[in-house]
Amino acid sequence: MTSQIKTMFLLALLSGIIILLGGMMGGRSGIIIAFGLALLMNVGSYWYSDKIVLSMYRAREAAPEEAPYLHRIVEELSARAGIPKPRVCIVPEEAPNAFATGRDPRHAVVAATEGILRLLTPEQLRGVIAHEIGHIVNRDILIQTIAGVMASAIVTLANIFQFTAIFGGGRNNEEGGPGPLAALALALLAPIAAGLVQMAISRSREYLADDTGAELCGRPQDLAGALSRLGEYSGCIPMRAGNPSTEQMFIVTPVFLSGGMAGLFSTHPPLEERIARLMRMARS
Repeated sequence: MTSQIKTMFLLALLSGIIILLGGMMGGRSGIIIAFGLALLMNVGSYWYSDKIVLSMYRAREAAPEEAPYLHRIVEELSARAGIPKPRVCIVPEEAPNAFATGRDPRHAVVAATEGILRLLTPEQLRGVIAHEIGHIVNRDILIQTIAGVMASAIVTLANIFQFTAIFGGGRNNEEGGPGPLAALALALLAPIAAGLVQMAISRSREYLADDTGAELCGRPQDLAGALSRLGEYSGCIPMRAGNPSTEQMFIVTPVFLSGGMAGLFSTHPPLEERIARLMRMARS
């Protein structure tokens, strides 16, 4: 429940930034324009999220006879969660990791890399799949999309605000609004604040998926053991495919071969904290 409340607070904070920027720019019409642009940019990625991500990582659907244990635990845990059995896909990557995608439980996919299937014990793999089904049950794709729409709206408003601050002269100051330098500073800082809030939402959903996964599998220590093992190996074996923009989807932060600025904002809580929380749950 704490993670849910935190998520709602952070979404409200994103809404507040939108209202602040939109109101300074053009009142209600500025907010509506920015939200409309953001919605157009994000609705396609939400509707086709499974196809886009699976194609990006060259994932293929696995037949039950190809991965019988994986299919069995997906079927068992999804039945326990009260959702339809998701499609099961395998990603041709040595980096041990897993993710879930799909716009709702009826269109969900659970994907595991070849590396994670070889690395983890059956009990640890069950904990990981429970975590991913937790994401599906908690509608995290929808939550992340809403956060993405709001963050995109903030970036759009900030870009327009930055333009008007530079080329709009002293109009804002004359009307009682912020001066050009203050407006420019706000336009530069708002997207950074939105990014930080978006990452905080992602971390909150990871904690919630850990809690849900531990409840589904009934053995929090198995998920904790899986996270510990993944932490040891995931940093040593980078993902060959994919994009840092999908980092928040994985159970642990992947290391991409391309490098870049992906590590600037963390999408996941520290592994040590996640493991400690799960072990406290196991003891209680």
